[in-house]
Amino acid sequence: MRFDVITLFEPMFAAITENGITSRAMRRGLWSLQTWNPREETEDNHRTVDDRPFGGGPGMVMLAEPLARTLKRIRRSGNKGRVISFAPNGKKLDDQTVRRWVADQNDLVLICGRYEGIDQRFLDHYVDETVSIGDFVLSGGELAAMVLIDAVVRQLPGAIKELSTLDESFSTGLLDAPHYTRPEIWEGEAVPEVLLTGHHANIAKWTRERALEITLRTRPDLIEKARIEGKLSKSDTDWLKTLRD
Repeated sequence: MRFDVITLFEPMFAAITENGITSRAMRRGLWSLQTWNPREETEDNHRTVDDRPFGGGPGMVMLAEPLARTLKRIRRSGNKGRVISFAPNGKKLDDQTVRRWVADQNDLVLICGRYEGIDQRFLDHYVDETVSIGDFVLSGGELAAMVLIDAVVRQLPGAIKELSTLDESFSTGLLDAPHYTRPEIWEGEAVPEVLLTGHHANIAKWTRERALEITLRTRPDLIEKARIEGKLSKSDTDWLKTLRD
């Protein structure tokens, strides 16, 4: 899978190309990344990529023309995939969207805005989707782009063990259950006894109940969504009832 990223801060992406799961997956040839700086598509001596907003207001707005020229270079280089930008007013990035991109295995172009944003005309003409990673504001789109890439790459076949992604948060419609490792007692607190029994059915039951409990407490909206989608069994429903009573 190929990612092309338009950014003013190319070195930031070393965080995902040189570290962890994403780095290993890149070395295995599962994905590639090329960054493109829109300053290279400017014609003035100052390599200007922003200007003051019409109508007044604080900050600067990224110019449409350098971004459009950069995108056209990316198209000529072979990436014909969807163009994604990042902003708080975008559609919130979720596991379903990530898995859709993984299933499609299509290339993506990511636009990392800076300053007060990007000229709306570029967004209207060239961007297919605007994505938000949460209800907060970042200094630019680079961190959001890396979040998206990490979320997608770790789901690519061969990136990590398949079972690691099958039982994690959101894959079942619920948040993940707690995890424990050695030692069995740490600072006076013991690992839940059921996890030490080797009884797979009881461990699975405990894990499911903890996932339901955590999801109900912190993300009740996911419980309702799982109910509507038919992902809750009768035992799930019975357990949730005891938690609510």
